[in-house]
Amino acid sequence: MLFNSIDFAIFLPIVFFLYWFVANKNLKLQNFLIVLASYTFYGWWDWRFLSLILFSTIIDYSIGRKLQSEKKARNRKLLLWTSILVNLGFLGFFKYYNFFLDNFITAFSFFGTEIQASSLNIILPVGISFYTFQTLSYTIDVYKEKLEPTKNFIAFSAFVSFFPQLVAGPIERATNLLPQFYKKRTFEYNKAVDGLRQILWGLFKKIVIADNSAQIANEIFNNSADYSGSTLVLGALFFTFQIYGDFSGYSDIAIGTSRLFGFNLKQNFAFPYFSRDIAEFWRRWHMSLSTWFRDYLYIPLGGSRGGTWFKVRNTFIIFIVSGFWHGANWTFIVWGALNAIYFLPLLLLKKNRINTNNVAENKRLPSVREFMQIGTTFTITVFAWVFFRAENISHAFAYLSTIFSKSLFSFPDVTISKLYILQVVIMIILFITVEWNGRTSKHALEKIGLDWNKFYRLSLYFSIILFIIMFLGKEQQFIYFQF
Repeated sequence: MLFNSIDFAIFLPIVFFLYWFVANKNLKLQNFLIVLASYTFYGWWDWRFLSLILFSTIIDYSIGRKLQSEKKARNRKLLLWTSILVNLGFLGFFKYYNFFLDNFITAFSFFGTEIQASSLNIILPVGISFYTFQTLSYTIDVYKEKLEPTKNFIAFSAFVSFFPQLVAGPIERATNLLPQFYKKRTFEYNKAVDGLRQILWGLFKKIVIADNSAQIANEIFNNSADYSGSTLVLGALFFTFQIYGDFSGYSDIAIGTSRLFGFNLKQNFAFPYFSRDIAEFWRRWHMSLSTWFRDYLYIPLGGSRGGTWFKVRNTFIIFIVSGFWHGANWTFIVWGALNAIYFLPLLLLKKNRINTNNVAENKRLPSVREFMQIGTTFTITVFAWVFFRAENISHAFAYLSTIFSKSLFSFPDVTISKLYILQVVIMIILFITVEWNGRTSKHALEKIGLDWNKFYRLSLYFSIILFIIMFLGKEQQFIYFQF
């Protein structure tokens, strides 16, 4: 079920009504309703894959209970690895089986040995990368005794399948979200209204910015051989706004929807395109995944401790694995490696944490230095996104080679209506303006307009709704559903 669909527009009020007006006096009933709603939400796409979520839930719940009573270190480690191998085994089969098979065959062919093997027609379950990592965080934290294992199977099921963030995050830690299912929740008007504002902005990002940017980006990327370098730059820029509007828009809707039901999810995006260096960008982009890899992979590997070789090794591992998490394609691995190359100089020079505050803090506009830093970081990010969006490595290099040709200095020309492109550009400028003014908040509309006259504040909200209605009809599936 898509957030930007009529189905969800009907589904959400029904669940909200049942949750607060029927089950509001019974915590267990509220949690059971969330499980039922979550399974309905996911099953709307394909009910057959509900068995995967249920199986993962049962496995990690059972292992968590067993870890509590098991005292032998060897047995505890065996339980942990059982959880890791089962969860990553499912993820590996559905997401990476054909990738490894194809590359295995290619490798042997290179050495003159032909292997006869057929790829499988595997459907990738939506959101499997997200809920797999979420359940793994529970087992690992219980193993490390950072979290008390739950005895409440319904609460744990609700944690694993919580519908607002089930299919595209944020990837919640059990230490943050699971305890919220134990506590009685009361309706808070201010929290709900703020949630609605965040949902509204998330819909604007998705429908107005992402879906319309996708129309232009797809036309250019899908026909890149027909266009000049300057036009391909345009395509990369539109994809840059597409992926941000799409993914952060989903996160905003997920977090805002959770607030309607009394839950607080972690912030997943903190205005990353205003970053002054690539290290700051990765502290602000898909924060739930970045911190997951930091805590469960990078630090156990040794982090930034040790000599230069270990720092370089760990940095490349974390970025390449992050890239591979996104999909079974060498383009994602190169994208991850490229970001590692961007990041390494900052790490080795110990400058990776010099920009931890908000840009232009307590100022309306950035300084010239900050503006140049933002521009440089944004430029190298756009360059890396070409690999992320390309169909394969050959496509990516062909795309970039055209950009770095004489045609870069020609006037961009695309078959899509110039008026339509201008409209989208105007919307992006408005979008950047609002995001800039809300950059110190958890979401762009959190504080904007709160101290305005009621008429002007409502005018702002109705204007956003009007833009959403105006730009409807270019519906695109959320990009991160494929991950």
